[in-house]
Amino acid sequence: MSGLPLFPTTVVGSWPRPDYLLDALKKRQAGRLTFEEFNKVADKAVLEALKYQDDAGIDIVSDGEQRRDNFYSFVTEKLDGVKLMTLAELIDLVEDKRHFESILKQLDVPAFSIKNATVVGKLNRRQPIALDEYEFLRKHTHKPTKVPLPGPYMLTRSMWVQGVSDKVYPSQDALAQDIVRVLREEVQDLKAAGCQYIQFDEPVLTEAAFKRDTKERTFMCASMGGSSGDAGKELLWASRLMNQVIQDIEGVNLGMHVCRGNWSRKEETLLQGAYDPLMPYMMIMKLDQLVLEFATPRAGDLKVFEPYKNQRQIGLGVVNPRSDELESPDFVVKKTKEALEYFQPEQIYLNPDCGFGTFAERPMNPPDKAFQKLQVMVEGAERLRKEYAN
Repeated sequence: MSGLPLFPTTVVGSWPRPDYLLDALKKRQAGRLTFEEFNKVADKAVLEALKYQDDAGIDIVSDGEQRRDNFYSFVTEKLDGVKLMTLAELIDLVEDKRHFESILKQLDVPAFSIKNATVVGKLNRRQPIALDEYEFLRKHTHKPTKVPLPGPYMLTRSMWVQGVSDKVYPSQDALAQDIVRVLREEVQDLKAAGCQYIQFDEPVLTEAAFKRDTKERTFMCASMGGSSGDAGKELLWASRLMNQVIQDIEGVNLGMHVCRGNWSRKEETLLQGAYDPLMPYMMIMKLDQLVLEFATPRAGDLKVFEPYKNQRQIGLGVVNPRSDELESPDFVVKKTKEALEYFQPEQIYLNPDCGFGTFAERPMNPPDKAFQKLQVMVEGAERLRKEYAN
């Protein structure tokens, strides 16, 4: 992106929703508000989220995902063949209900408030997935904008539920081909509209690499569909799906966000492990940027990039959205200097580890705390610019 300073600051995507928006979202999902009526309420929330980012000094802004129930289930509003179901409803469809309920309890998952977009028919875009979000944001900022999209592997794993989806798509692979088509259409629309940055969210990659012993299923981002159990096979498949979506698309910065879960503040319930097993597969993907956690010890350290120096941009996680602790600008500077051993200054973007409100009804921090963390990030970036400016 031209015109950006060194070490540009940005967000991963989501921002805590105000109470009035949550109320409107519930009414919308209950059919008591039209999509247009809900969007009028959401417009106000987007402008509030944008103001927080502007006041903090963020360089690349998002709309805070204010219109979304969560970072991927919102596609229910935009796609034919998808139904929104709570995890509590889906429990009735799993093979071992008692076992799955125990997993949700162990992992601190609120089964009645987190919803899963489930494929129940042939998948097609009823309307663009995020183009409307981008077009509204563009009218209200002169800054570069980021639009997050759910990644193809994550959507396939989360939306294909045995006992429901297999009546239309006999396998996850069959569904994946339509998901690739839909996402590719969306990327092309966003690019044509002038979007500068598109971020694919693929947190389920860590589920494939660090899966706990939960038989065939795990919660990770409401991923109801079981995997093959072969991590290498799953990650290679995910890499191929991503490349199919972005093949030959130029003129827009394409990134991918990978984390270890963002539904709970209890660190012990979230996945952990360094990026080592993921690196060969992430580097296969023809992406411009990797947006990764590094503010939490659960993510390991940056030495995983030793064999891959200067090969990608990095969206460097330097504040933890799930903690009360306020990081210091010194921490941001120190973490960035670690990254400078493997990246050029112009390749490093600074962001939180994850969004602050991945799931609408379970934000990880209130807006004032999230704002303070963005301020810390911006102050760290300003110190770095003074030191590394030519």
